[in-house]
Amino acid sequence: MTDQPLTGSPQPRPRARARALAVRGLVNRIIRGLLRTPLVSRLVGSRLVTVYVVGRKSGRRYAVPVAYARHEGGLLIGTPFGWGRNLRTGDPVAIRLKGRRRLADVQVLKHEHEVVDAYAVMARDNHNFAKFNSIGFDRAGAPVLADLRLAWAAGARAFRLTPR
Repeated sequence: MTDQPLTGSPQPRPRARARALAVRGLVNRIIRGLLRTPLVSRLVGSRLVTVYVVGRKSGRRYAVPVAYARHEGGLLIGTPFGWGRNLRTGDPVAIRLKGRRRLADVQVLKHEHEVVDAYAVMARDNHNFAKFNSIGFDRAGAPVLADLRLAWAAGARAFRLTPR
């Protein structure tokens, strides 16, 4: 037996850092209703978009309200939750943005630096997103890089949506 570390052994995956609310289903239903209401959606929808996702294997339909940040002509969204695995680059997805339902082109950001960069943009733009994903800020007001990397290591996914 040697004292050298085993090579090729998988590293344990960090625990998910985003906090799922116990009443998430009820809260999502209420938020989706607000995002469908014409005048209210202008205010509520300034930071939230509903993404309509169809499960690849189950065929189940999901309507997920998610925070977004406008960036370089598109919308950046991120999630550590499983529904994000159903989004694929090149496959359009239905969204409801500011009360209007439309299609959006999807680009999956999958490399660590892409996800970390996208999460940094979203955290700076929306401090509630940062808090939800356990991302802190340094004294200069920038998202803590270690927190961004931990979010990625725990399964965070990021996507660029380009509304049509």
